[in-house]
Amino acid sequence: MKPDKYRLETDAEKIKTEREREKIKTERDFEEDSGFELLKRVITESTGFNCEQYKEAHFRRRVNVRVRATGSESYEKYLRLLRKSSIEHEYLIKALTINVSEFFRNPETFEVIEKEVVPFLIKSRSDSLVKSIRIWSAGCATGEEVYSLAILFHRALGKDLDKYRISIIGTDIDTISLEKARKGIYPENVLKNIDASTREKYFVKKGETYQVLDNLRSIIRFKRHDMISESCIDHFDLIICRNVMIYFKKEIQEQLQLNFHRALNKKGFFVIGKAETLLGTASNRFKPYNARERLYLKEN
Repeated sequence: MKPDKYRLETDAEKIKTEREREKIKTERDFEEDSGFELLKRVITESTGFNCEQYKEAHFRRRVNVRVRATGSESYEKYLRLLRKSSIEHEYLIKALTINVSEFFRNPETFEVIEKEVVPFLIKSRSDSLVKSIRIWSAGCATGEEVYSLAILFHRALGKDLDKYRISIIGTDIDTISLEKARKGIYPENVLKNIDASTREKYFVKKGETYQVLDNLRSIIRFKRHDMISESCIDHFDLIICRNVMIYFKKEIQEQLQLNFHRALNKKGFFVIGKAETLLGTASNRFKPYNARERLYLKEN
């Protein structure tokens, strides 16, 4: 006797519905779990990651990824695991700071930087005794944005690169991501916005991966930096902080934007993510340069 196709489809739909209900129930249970506040305190004390400055919904979602991944039935049980496992500490920080990245992410933004910002900065220093240009990629994750900027300046200056003191610093709170950035080894899929000739000039293929060549590394430095709790670095001509501030509470976003304003030189450029906006006092400090690409100018 052949199985009833309609009954099989109905059973499958029931299973799917039950799974969805169970997921909703689990998420609701987590929301009502009183152990969440204790977990937040322990995370802050043990990792230095300030949970209170992140949007509650975003922070809880990221934590729940690890709670479910470890099969923990409550925050209390996950906390016990966290106290015993240094490896889980690393996984949790990675979940909290994860940032999707690729070379020349949002190519249209990089096009404006390449055609307008880079030439402006080079020209503005052309008559200076010390031709110094400082760039900061804040929240650089695994470094793709930093190397992308280095390619733009290397390409624009060519043989004149040595006449300028180009310094590009990439900072992040996640030491594991920074270590990957320093190695400069990437899978092919994150290079999808780079043409063949550029790949050949700035990368060497190693099996299934590509490694950044030393001609870019000479103008780059990576360091750990918590943009919220640590003092701001300064004297920059270009600061890029994209798709990072959006996860913070609004008052923290505004404070960071004011910090970045102070960190910029006069006529310096500031770039944020396309889903981000300038807030409060900060919105009056910057002049829009290219609003569509979220590119702003510090006038004074």
